[in-house]
Parts: sequence; C-alpha cells; structure tokens
Amino acid sequence: MNDYYAELGVSRDASAEEIKRAYRKAARKLHPDVNPGPEAEEQFKKVSQAYDVLSDVDKRRQYDMGADPYADAAAGFGPGFSFSASDLFDAFFGGAGAARGTRGPRPRMMRGQDALVPLDIDLSQAVFGGNADLVIDTAVGCPTCHGDGCAPGTTPRTCDVCKGAGEIQQVQRSFLGQVMTTRPCLTCQGFGTVIPDPCRECSGDGRIRHRRTLTIKVPAGVDTGTRIQLTGEGEVGHGNGPAGDLYVEIAVRSHPMFQRRGDDLHATLEVPMTAAALGAAIPLETLDGAREVDVRVGAQSGDTVTLRGLGVTHLRQNTRGDLTVHLLVQTPTRLTPEQEALLRQLAELRGEEKPNGKVASPAEAGLFGKLRDAFKVR
Repeated sequence: MNDYYAELGVSRDASAEEIKRAYRKAARKLHPDVNPGPEAEEQFKKVSQAYDVLSDVDKRRQYDMGADPYADAAAGFGPGFSFSASDLFDAFFGGAGAARGTRGPRPRMMRGQDALVPLDIDLSQAVFGGNADLVIDTAVGCPTCHGDGCAPGTTPRTCDVCKGAGEIQQVQRSFLGQVMTTRPCLTCQGFGTVIPDPCRECSGDGRIRHRRTLTIKVPAGVDTGTRIQLTGEGEVGHGNGPAGDLYVEIAVRSHPMFQRRGDDLHATLEVPMTAAALGAAIPLETLDGAREVDVRVGAQSGDTVTLRGLGVTHLRQNTRGDLTVHLLVQTPTRLTPEQEALLRQLAELRGEEKPNGKVASPAEAGLFGKLRDAFKVR
C-alpha cells in the first residue's frame, strides 16, 4: 500500500492547508519543466497522486480506513486519477488561481468604479474656502428592481448549464494523466444564475444613470490640480453594489488683478507721479476688503510693498501667505500750459534747467529733468 503521507512529508493528522502547502513545495521542486529527467518525473507523479487522494475528503477517508484507490496503479497514475489544473497553478503561484476568482459563482453585486469630475472656482474660494454646488451624472441603483436586475415579480433562475456553479470543468488527457480545466460558464457569465425577464428600466444591470447636485466643502488653500475625495459618492456597482469614490479636481479661475504664486498673491498698483515723489497712502481693494498701500517718498516703478497675511491660506493650516504690491509710476503723456510751467519752475529750482531754457540732457538732469522730456506737449 502506498504511503501518501510520507510522499508529501506530512503527518496523518495534517490539515487540508498543510497538505496543499506540502504539495506546492514538492511540485515546484519536481515538476518536469523545472527538474527534467525520468527520476524527477516519476517522483512528481507520486506526489501528485498522493495529493489527489489526500486532498479529497472521501478518498482520504477511504485511504485512512485501509483502502488505497490506486493500489493497482503501481505508483503510477491510476485509471481514475485526475487533478485540477488550478491546483497545479496554485503550486507555482501560491494560490493565485483562487485569487482570480475562478472557483464558484461570482456575485452579481460588485463595487462601483471611482469617478473624477472637474470643479471651477474663483480665487476668493481658493483663498477662504467655502461650499460649492457640483452637478454630476453617475450610476445609481435602479429604483424599479432595487439592483437585482429582474422585472418586478420575477427572480433569477439557476443556470441549466453549470447548475449554479458559475463554472464548467473539462477533463483532458496529457502526459500528466487526466487534467481538469475550469473556466467560467458562458451561459451565465460566471454568476451561476440567469435572469429570464430583465428589468426594463435598467436592462438587467441593476443601476441607471442619474443626474444629481452635490454641495461640497472646498477647503481653504486649494489650488489648480488639488483633488478632493468624497467617499461613496462615485459610481454604484453592478447589482446596486457599493458605490466607488468621487474625486473632485479643482481648477482656479484667473483673477483680473491678483496672480497667485504658491501661497502668496501679487498685484500691480499704478501710482501717480506726484504721489511717487511726495509719498502717499493709496487705497487698494484686496480680497479682504479695502487696504491702504504706503508709498514711500521717491518711490520708483518696480518697487514693492508687502501686505502681510493677505495672501492665500496655507492648506490645512490657519496661517496665510502675503500680498506683494508692485508699484508702477504713471508718467503723464499730456500737460496743460500751466502744468508745464509748474514743472519748468520745479526743474529750475532743482537745477535741472539749462541757461538757454532747454531741459538738461538725461545724463545731466535728475529725476524731474528726465520727466520733463516725457511730459513735453506734442
């Protein structure tokens, strides 16, 4: 009588998992593709036969009672020997066949897919956050059949081909003996049941398309490209399965005055020539309301003034960036005779007027001497 426990190297009280684990180990070592040669092939047949007996509850019980199903096979494959190709696949890939869901009927109810939708917001919403309405078109559970896909008053019927198993098996002969292959049933697509009278509203899918409006909270500090995850707001799965997640991708609209650089804002402020020369406090309408920009005496175009804490909120923090104001000194292009006379007088007082009454050259003149050329009436 063959000692199948010894062939696999397990004890007589070994569990089904221990037997499968021992077979995997031996098969990886002895398979002809890995270890060619007649001796290894013969040993591989022995451990495969041992696994065929010990992995089957009825055969193992008969063997433990003293009846060897293959006593006449002389340690070869007996006439009734067969094993599933998925068991051999498991031996090399650690149970990947089972992980693929190839055994047993698969459920009609499955998790839905995640969805990605864009959302355009204003810069002020990105700075301060707030609520936004979002119109989305996703799959929801069918209200008529409640997800089972059947017309009202009907139920799914067990598949006549696979008898509810969701898969069919075929036996083929090979050098290993009889190899059993398993594939999903084509009649029921692996579900084990068929729907004889599908729901007319969802055509048996268990879900329909529906447009709805969501009000979402936009965190302060988001920027273009930021994604907000809404758990369970995505597509409902087949058979009214759990919904996936909804990802909202933010796009911040451009602002006519402010430009964002990181968490700082930048703006350009036009300053009159006299204010730049004498200094002034010029009002500026910011996202936080009106603020005064202190222009120093003798300010030049390109100078900057920083207003602390008036920038963008740092994402997930309570602090904010700054607002940088870039000054642009305005130069008048036309002057009245009175304005020109006053500027000439100022230039003379500053020593920027030549004895012949002409304004000094740029190399000779100071600030107001240079401005005189620009202010000349055309």
